[in-house]
Parts: sequence; structure tokens; C-alpha cells
Amino acid sequence: MDLHENRSELLFAYGTLQQEAVQLATFGRKLEGIPDALPGYKVEMIQVHRNLRFTGNPDDLVEGTVFMVTKSELEQADAYEPAGYERTLVQLRSGLNAWVYLQQAPRLKDPY
Repeated sequence: MDLHENRSELLFAYGTLQQEAVQLATFGRKLEGIPDALPGYKVEMIQVHRNLRFTGNPDDLVEGTVFMVTKSELEQADAYEPAGYERTLVQLRSGLNAWVYLQQAPRLKDPY
């Protein structure tokens, strides 16, 4: 699998999107991927969902899989993720840039 092809998007999964059953239900196919990791983050649980918390510490590492997906499949992944998660571009340990889903911090109301 050539992950440097420009025709596809790269998606880093560290949770349920690595599961074949979830891939079949979300994309209608089993995704091909390779192991990779995201440095400077730790996994934390928020309610029943896994989330990544940025630490900035290069010794912190989240293991996962990077998949080649189409733009359409990336939009399907957007719909799969729970409310409050946003797609963010990150650099993986391999040097590849890939999309990952992170829960966004709640925005504080403007007191004015």
C-alpha cells in the first residue's frame, strides 16, 4: 500500500474505526491500513468514548492505524463520530500527515 498517493486521504484511527465490523458498517468495506502512532498525545476516556489529550510530551504516544480513504469515506467517518468530535490534521510518528478525530473543548459563553 502506497500511503503517499495523492488520490486518497489518510485517516488515523485509535479506537473503534480500527474494527472490521465498524468499517463495514461505516464504509461498506474493510479498510487497508498500517500501524502508526501519534506522539505528544495520551488517550483519555470521556463518558464512553475514547479521546486524545495533547500533552506535548514526545514520550507520550497513542498507537493506532493509518488508513487510506476517499474523500467521500472521510465524510462518512465525520458522520460516524459522536457530536463534539472534530477532524484535525496531525503529523504521525512516521512523518505522514493524517486526519484524526479529537473531542473539542467546550466553548465558554461570553459573559457580555
